[in-house]
Formats: sequence, structure tokens, C-alpha cells
Amino acid sequence: MDIESFRKYCMAKKAVEESFPFDEHTLVFKVMGKIFAILPLDKLEAKANLKALPEWSVELREKYHQVRPGWHMNKKHWNTVLLEEGLDDDLIVKMIDHSYERVVAGFARKMKEEFEKFS
Repeated sequence: MDIESFRKYCMAKKAVEESFPFDEHTLVFKVMGKIFAILPLDKLEAKANLKALPEWSVELREKYHQVRPGWHMNKKHWNTVLLEEGLDDDLIVKMIDHSYERVVAGFARKMKEEFEKFS
């Protein structure tokens, strides 16, 4: 999956915004202000950090060499995914969805109510 396809998919999700909170080279996708994807734009190889349940993280890392412990992240909950190294786009989409859903599942009640107001 190329960077622009990754970006478009993330931005099509409910209540998502993009920003550069760390520097001008690191694009961050947030749902209701909570990070679910990080996309460095200054690297030669396209990659992204995505959140996952610890058990699934281990499974993905064991099965795919393109999935590694999250760079500069909590390695128990985050993976770095090489986007253009042969992974099927459907799997990358599944990982994006999972990351987004993990973040939404962690919302407090009031935040969930606000989230539900988005169409």
C-alpha cells in the first residue's frame, strides 16, 4: 500500500484528523484526539506505526517479516508495518481498522458519546 492510499483510508474513517504534532515529517492520525496511526514521511521505505492487541502483535510479527515491534513506541501495543514490502493491502487495511477500533474502545463514556455524534 502506498502512502497516499494509507492516508486516504485513514482520513475516511469517522472523527479522524491528521496533524504533524512531532515534526514536519511525521504525519499523525487521531480519532477524537487519540493517536491510532503514525506515518513518517521522511523515510526511504513507507512504514507506519499501528496499535494492536499484544497477542495479535506477536502473531503478526511471527508470521510477517514486514511487521516489527513499534519504533519509538510501546512494543507490547504498537507495531511498525512496512507498507510497500509485499503485505497484502487487505491485511494492512485490517491492521488500520484494528488500531482505530482499539483506540475507540478505550474511550471514556463521555468521549464515546461525543464520538457517536459524528456521522
